[in-house]
Amino acid sequence: MIEPMKKVSIVLLNKEKEEALKALRRIGLVHLEKIEGAGEKLTAFKEYSNNAMLTESILGEIKLPKQKKGSAPSLSNEKVIELCSEVVQKSERRKQLMEEISADTTELDRFALWGSVCIEDLDFLKEKGIALKLYEINAEKYNLVDPDIQTILVNNDKKTVRFLIVNGGEGRPEKLLPEAFEVPYPRISTKLLEEEIRRDEKEIDEIQKFYVENAKYVPAIAAFKKALESDIEFENVNCGMGCEKNGTENDLAWLSGYVPSADLEDFKRCCSANGWAVAFADPEDEDVEVPTKLKNNKFVSLIYPLTDFLGTVPGYHEFDISGWFLLFFTVFFAMIFGDGGYGLLVAALTIILMLKNAFTGKKVPAALGLILLVSLATVVWGAVTCTWFGIPTDMLPEWLKNLSIPYISGAYEDTKWYVPWNSDPSVYLTKDQNLQIFCFSLALVQLCVAHIKAGIRNLTDGKGLKVLGDLGSFMQLVGMFWIVLAMVVNGQVFPMLGNIGSIPVGKIEVTLIAVGFAMSFIFANYEGSIGASVLESCKNIISVLLGVVNVFSDIVSYIRLWAVGLAGAAISNTVNTLAGPILGHAILFLAAIVLLGFGHGLNMILNVLSVIVHGVRLNTLEFCTHIGMSWSGVKYQPFADSKN
Repeated sequence: MIEPMKKVSIVLLNKEKEEALKALRRIGLVHLEKIEGAGEKLTAFKEYSNNAMLTESILGEIKLPKQKKGSAPSLSNEKVIELCSEVVQKSERRKQLMEEISADTTELDRFALWGSVCIEDLDFLKEKGIALKLYEINAEKYNLVDPDIQTILVNNDKKTVRFLIVNGGEGRPEKLLPEAFEVPYPRISTKLLEEEIRRDEKEIDEIQKFYVENAKYVPAIAAFKKALESDIEFENVNCGMGCEKNGTENDLAWLSGYVPSADLEDFKRCCSANGWAVAFADPEDEDVEVPTKLKNNKFVSLIYPLTDFLGTVPGYHEFDISGWFLLFFTVFFAMIFGDGGYGLLVAALTIILMLKNAFTGKKVPAALGLILLVSLATVVWGAVTCTWFGIPTDMLPEWLKNLSIPYISGAYEDTKWYVPWNSDPSVYLTKDQNLQIFCFSLALVQLCVAHIKAGIRNLTDGKGLKVLGDLGSFMQLVGMFWIVLAMVVNGQVFPMLGNIGSIPVGKIEVTLIAVGFAMSFIFANYEGSIGASVLESCKNIISVLLGVVNVFSDIVSYIRLWAVGLAGAAISNTVNTLAGPILGHAILFLAAIVLLGFGHGLNMILNVLSVIVHGVRLNTLEFCTHIGMSWSGVKYQPFADSKN
């Protein structure tokens, strides 16, 4: 559930605000509204933080011998600030040197075929009345240069001739062929360019040596940067909170934020003890920055590592779908991972890691609980489908086959499943079709849950008629579910039109979709006026009409669970097929083990990526679109001292 919040405003004496903020930190209950402070101290802190971040990045790239735990050298804050500033300066200097080397190297490359060019010698000759200009021309054209132009051949190759023009005047000689182009003098003599490059490279080496010498202080810099985050937060609030500036002893300062309703009494007692005035009220619908604090039991909380990784936070006025997310994600993970053998491996490794943490006194990471749950679910799915490391079912023991469910088990691949409402022996369902039906049934259940939750919310919020819009969407889902079965699975088993016995399924599905669309069109945007709701639907008529198609596509999209699982099983089978012939040879046995380990390991990695792409998507997109969630929330982060 999403914990209720109270919006609080605190008023205190301006002269006491720094001590008050320290006390507020110790309380650690108030999520402050966004404040943008400005001041010299805050600017300095931010500069220190930026320098530390850049320094940690630069020095962190240097590989040092592994140090024993606790042996990293310490450094005072003043020394860290000084070191970071020096590293940043050297980083900028290094960048400048690299640019100079690049420019000088380009200049040398330009004169590589000319040989050594000395600007001083050229200037000396010019003073003596011999002005030289450098030119290049196509080798075939050089003999066509006007003989009145005095030239000196420098060198040539198959394509280009390099030559000098003696006393050709200030500009370009009039009779010179247009194919000839002047080569501008280098910035300085090529010999000096080479010396500059060597000097710059030496300075870069010295900078790199400085980096290596100070890389041992990376842990101290990281600790300083982390501590500085708390200082920046404090100073940002200190200089950003509202205050009177009359210059009197009784000038007031104030700030606002949010406190969980369950902690309000404790907060009020703290305010009273510190002599602060406080006012509180329920957040309004217009308050868009109300923080979200989730509170669930330990089992449902297993999903938090995943949602934290994704950065998804429900809005304060949205739904907490943590339980449903965990339920469906577990099922999706099991179906996509697909293989019970893989699930056993992951579960065993997870249990080992959990026991290791428990024996060493470390806290067991919450993510391990989620991994254990989904891996065990994968074992269950592998058992009911008889999928174990991609091994053919005829090579598996009978007791494993007996664990599986015949309708979806690989052990009954060729079995034909006849439906009771059709006596035609040519009409039946296969194992793959049964799995497809299961996928579409999951879609129906999950998307219907979304509209049921939305309908209940509308009822509790006093928007009674809007529930009819959710009911209309529910009816469309049910009607479209049958159409999906008819079009994707088997049109003979699930006839789109006509009857099944005395049941007119065709009329029922069309009626559900048509009536559901009408109800959704009329009531989906209801906010107190049916006319306004219809008008809003008319404004978005294209989106409304496409909504029917979206219902179809949303249900069909769940077939990815079957398709991705099928792809993973195919890869497992291929790996086994490749390794099988060499397993019987003692010499090649090790190579076969390596191949099996690499192949199945790669397949497991691909399955994890598939879970992230497909399993998460079905929860955060399809499901949340139907429930009306945008994940616009701000996580509850109280103003507290992170150092303690």
